[in-house]
Amino acid sequence: MIRILYFASLRDRLKQDAEQMDLPPDISDVGGLMQHLRQRSGVWAEIFAADQPVLCALNQEMARLDARVKHGDEIGYLPPVTGG
Repeated sequence: MIRILYFASLRDRLKQDAEQMDLPPDISDVGGLMQHLRQRSGVWAEIFAADQPVLCALNQEMARLDARVKHGDEIGYLPPVTGG
């Protein structure tokens, strides 16, 4: 089981802040998990489209899309941070 967290505008658009799921056996990294979520279609496909900038954290540390994910991990997705 993994825990997925959604932050800021992603949380608002998905209408949920977290979920738990069994890690599908064909997914080995956080980018693959994004592709899996994209297949839910609708707003999921929009948010996790390949051309959309989404940042990722793995176990509370910023991670690249090729970071390995395993049972028990916590993955957080968030929009790019802007400020001024």
